Amino acid sequence: MKKPEKKNIKKTPLPTKEQILAFIRESATQVGKREIARAFNIRGEDKIGLKALLRELSVDGAVEKGAKRHLGRRGALPPIEAIEITHTDKDGDLFAKPVNWDSSEPPPTIIVIQPRFKTGFKGRFRPLTVGVGDRVLAKITAAGDNTYEARAVKKLAAAPARLLGVYKVDEKGGRLLPVDKKYRFEVVIAREDAGPALSGDLVAAEVFHQPHHGPQRARVIERLGDINASNNLSLIAIHQQGIPHAFNDEAVAQAAQAKAAPLGDRVDLRNIPLVTIDGEDARDFDDAVFAEPDTDPTNAGGWHLLVAIADVAWYVRPGDALDKDAYARGNSVYFPDRVVPMLPEELSNGWCSLKPHEDRGVLAAHMWISAKGKLLRHKIIRGMMRSAARLTYTQVQAARDGTPDEITAPLMDKVIGPLYGAYAALEEARATRGTLELNITERKIIVDRETNQIIGVEPRARYDSHKLIEEFMIAANVAAAETLAVSAYPAVYRIHDRPDPERVQGLQEALQTLDLKFPDAGAARPAEFNRLLSQVRGGPNENMVNTLVLRTQAQAVYSPENIGHFGLGLRKYVHFTSPIRRYSDLLVHRALIAAHKLGDGGWNPKQDPDLVAVCEYISMTERRAALAERQTVDRFTAAFLADRVGAVFRGRVSGVTRFGLFVNLDETGADGILPMRNLPQDFYDLDERGHRVIGRRNGLQLRVGDIVDVRLKETDKVAGGIVFEYAGMTKTGARERSNSGREAPRLQSRRAPKKAKRRR
Repeated sequence: MKKPEKKNIKKTPLPTKEQILAFIRESATQVGKREIARAFNIRGEDKIGLKALLRELSVDGAVEKGAKRHLGRRGALPPIEAIEITHTDKDGDLFAKPVNWDSSEPPPTIIVIQPRFKTGFKGRFRPLTVGVGDRVLAKITAAGDNTYEARAVKKLAAAPARLLGVYKVDEKGGRLLPVDKKYRFEVVIAREDAGPALSGDLVAAEVFHQPHHGPQRARVIERLGDINASNNLSLIAIHQQGIPHAFNDEAVAQAAQAKAAPLGDRVDLRNIPLVTIDGEDARDFDDAVFAEPDTDPTNAGGWHLLVAIADVAWYVRPGDALDKDAYARGNSVYFPDRVVPMLPEELSNGWCSLKPHEDRGVLAAHMWISAKGKLLRHKIIRGMMRSAARLTYTQVQAARDGTPDEITAPLMDKVIGPLYGAYAALEEARATRGTLELNITERKIIVDRETNQIIGVEPRARYDSHKLIEEFMIAANVAAAETLAVSAYPAVYRIHDRPDPERVQGLQEALQTLDLKFPDAGAARPAEFNRLLSQVRGGPNENMVNTLVLRTQAQAVYSPENIGHFGLGLRKYVHFTSPIRRYSDLLVHRALIAAHKLGDGGWNPKQDPDLVAVCEYISMTERRAALAERQTVDRFTAAFLADRVGAVFRGRVSGVTRFGLFVNLDETGADGILPMRNLPQDFYDLDERGHRVIGRRNGLQLRVGDIVDVRLKETDKVAGGIVFEYAGMTKTGARERSNSGREAPRLQSRRAPKKAKRRR
């Protein structure tokens, strides 16, 4: 029998490496050798050649093997990956990056698609809500060249990208003592993971292993130096709060190339004796002021004011490198020993600083006010000025009080005198509209600039010269707000909401214990708060009432929607006067330039930002800066008091809690904790309504505002902690058991069980 002839099977040529890589890249599903063979119709013995080709791609590093022998291009993401959501775009879409990305190449673009999952109740779905900063486990799908879509499956516990702490080495090995006392995990650092760090160094570490049980493991990614160096106290806050402190190379180059703004179409203001008034240690001067009597006969006793502000918008254009860095910072951050500026030094201390006797471009507000300080009209211009003098608050106040120096003496009649005359009118308007007048003392840390050592802590001085500048700035901010309110361009308003009714009710209850009354929340206006504050001014309850009133207030924020400013008693308000140090002011400048057609650097409709997101972000950066500044002041103060452990100080109780009292020292303004265990031995009950603690047996009562003597027990400069122990009370502050022997009423904390006891 004749055997059948073999058919000639036409061989399919093998695909090129480029074709295979393109197929892997564009495939919406996982790819292996089988999928590639099917796609290119490779059969029989030809698969041997395909296998060799794939091996070459793997050796070359072009592809790598994943689970179940699936292939992916080098750096491609697996189907399930842990990602961290980093930011949103103008449209509100979420973007993320892989949590464990150790490649030197930039990470891929990951667009987060909000998923839905079953609740288990009638098959209904609800979203897994995720936002910026969240870490999630996500299903990953290729969506294009180095772009993926991610659908979150579940949230993961967020580990800090950088954990700041002190590296210590002992007989057990290396470990990290986090500066954040809320971080409760034990962290070990092996010798090979410590890099150049020495025991006692402040370091930034990265946690790379988080077991369910046992200590976490971390590696040092940056050595910041000996923790005992005072300049590291501010570095702790910078790193802990994630404050950007290094400009990108492009922004630095752009700032270095900046030149003087030309006169061009600017209004020439150089013959007007504008002056800057700042603190002694200020290096950037972004506002200058001038005042003169109004010559209009219909405005008898009125004033003409001029506030000139550095023209930052001329140098920082929408979307350029400087703008991106300025937005990332949101604002400058001021520490006792350094400044983290919003703009590079060439601008913040150079072309945008109104230095004396040098031409500078400005945006200026002409304002005409009545004798009672009412703003009658205003005009925004773009000009060129030349500062007549760089003055300080102390210097101007001394001149006003009759002791001018060689700089202020020639300025008394034409500059300083008229400034105070206009200030008196503005102050009258302030009183009329009922601006909230809180008396809160700030601390000033005095640092030796050469040695960087702390040489003192004292309450910050408060002069009429400070108030003068504040009132001029407020007037200019109002003029800018009213200009934008009737323009076609958006405004970034500075808003301050009314106090929350529940907080007002809490204030009412606390005031009842002091035999003081306050109206209901609906009638609470700044004037009512001021009336209350005037009742206690100079008395033993002044500090307590000021503190309680402050706690009722909402936090001021930025918003494109205007609701007014409650604390200042103003219907329209923006920040216009500090574009060197606040991004909000730069946005206002751009809108004003566009609204009045004042030239280049105005609002760019092609790069119109999402103002809702922008306002939320810069409000956050402001809170971040305030927290960092406050924490650093606490650390510097703790370091300054470290060698005075055992000394007795006088202070006032500023707060009461279940675990102890907060005390503010008169001498330095330092805040510390007086734990219950450090009070005279007794059981103490917390009276939340009366803001006090009461000893059950000895009748000792300590209320917010009481004067108390405390002994410094310990300090912790890394955490900024100060701990006191009770050393006695003054007669005016003591509320002890009466001579009849009758004990003070036993009051129970609302948060504690009825019969819970307090130890000492």
